[in-house]
Amino acid sequence: MPMLVNLDGSMVAPAEARVSVFDRGFLHGDSVYEVIRTYGGRPFELPAHLARLARSAERIALAPRWDAARATAEIERTLAAARGPDPVDPEAAPWNQDERYIRLVMTRGAGEIGLDPALAVDPVAVVIVQPLRAPPARAYREGVKVAVVGVRRAAPEAVDPSVKTGARLHHVLALKQARDEGAHEALLLDDRGFVTEGTSSTVFAVSGGRLRTAPLSAGILEGVTRGLVLRLAARERVPFDEVALRPEDLERAEEVFITSTAREILPVVAIGAHTIGAGRPGPVTHRLHLAFRRLAGGPVGLSARR
Repeated sequence: MPMLVNLDGSMVAPAEARVSVFDRGFLHGDSVYEVIRTYGGRPFELPAHLARLARSAERIALAPRWDAARATAEIERTLAAARGPDPVDPEAAPWNQDERYIRLVMTRGAGEIGLDPALAVDPVAVVIVQPLRAPPARAYREGVKVAVVGVRRAAPEAVDPSVKTGARLHHVLALKQARDEGAHEALLLDDRGFVTEGTSSTVFAVSGGRLRTAPLSAGILEGVTRGLVLRLAARERVPFDEVALRPEDLERAEEVFITSTAREILPVVAIGAHTIGAGRPGPVTHRLHLAFRRLAGGPVGLSARR
């Protein structure tokens, strides 16, 4: 299935998807967005993603071109137009085969160049649908390496952490540094040296059998998958704390994992040169991922791809 773009309600091929160079999303990152994935071809947790998009838009006084009902309809329409089997990927986790990545973007629109939001007219709405690119099955069996990088998380008083906007340069630079070090993901610190989040993930640790993750007050995005994991932990009777964590707390942990829409729950076995626990995915991570898989539906384990 090729990539397909829905631009303001019109289906267009990627090569024909054009937004004005005067659009404020392009010029200033003046936009909000959400990333959603499918299971069985259906968007997962779509109401939660659309609610967060609405909150992001409200926080920056952006009036989206579409409301939640219209956005839902356009996403469904774009998915239907993009339906079809993908080539079999022998490296893919079984729950990712033939699934879709959805990116929903709302910009303030174009207008005369300047910072004043009042200059914007004609807000833009975009839905991008493409085959899901997610970690391979071996990443769930063996775990991944992450890196604590020098790029710092913007202070909460400078940038509202609850807003998911198109201004992502510090995340781009952090991920580049991590990839240069051979790591899957970058972990960002705040100005006090506490771990906040990854460039596109939430960080969890298991210490003494307790699950630990940074509180929202640390200046992190309220991840949809983060919320699901905490609810699953309560249901599975895994005790948890929302507490500030330093890199050394992660290094001493028995288990570490990261979560995101595309990754689900991905085990971390190394932070830089430091091995986590026994150097393999741990039992709490495995238990929570099985619970997540049952919630999402479809294949539960990796036995089919071993």
